[in-house]
Amino acid sequence: MRRPAGLVIRPATPADAGVLAALLLPVFRAGETYTIDPAITPEAALAYWCAAEKTVFIAEVSGAILGSYYLRPNQQGGGAHVCNCGFVTAAAAYGQGIARAMLDHALATATAKGYRAMQFNFVVSTNQRAIDIWQRAGFRIVGRLPGAFDHPRDGYVDALVMWKDLPGVAR
Repeated sequence: MRRPAGLVIRPATPADAGVLAALLLPVFRAGETYTIDPAITPEAALAYWCAAEKTVFIAEVSGAILGSYYLRPNQQGGGAHVCNCGFVTAAAAYGQGIARAMLDHALATATAKGYRAMQFNFVVSTNQRAIDIWQRAGFRIVGRLPGAFDHPRDGYVDALVMWKDLPGVAR
């Protein structure tokens, strides 16, 4: 997939807080992809997304914020060589390659930071758009958590654990 024309992915700044909250809230309140209370406040949404252990990035075109992702160690200590990310894309930008561009950026950033792998801990099985993007990028489903997510429309659905070795890792 091509990178959208004019797309810039940059570190988030405090000046992005209002627009970032507006991006996060519809996703969190829909309750379909994140294990976040749908009644979350804007302040709590920002606190979750921008927690100290996370590096947050913004994807924008012509100053319009169309997505965001964070990168963090998946675990501490002996598990800190594996990273984890969370992604959100504005509904108006679905299908434009924003999520894939953010994933490519995350993989490159994680590799540059010395991570050996990227793991998604809890991909809701009904989130087929994300699963397709991750699998096309080489992620494997390495675990299935039966009925682990209570979807607002579909009831109890599985959550997937997805994994990708990063470049330079010999197995």
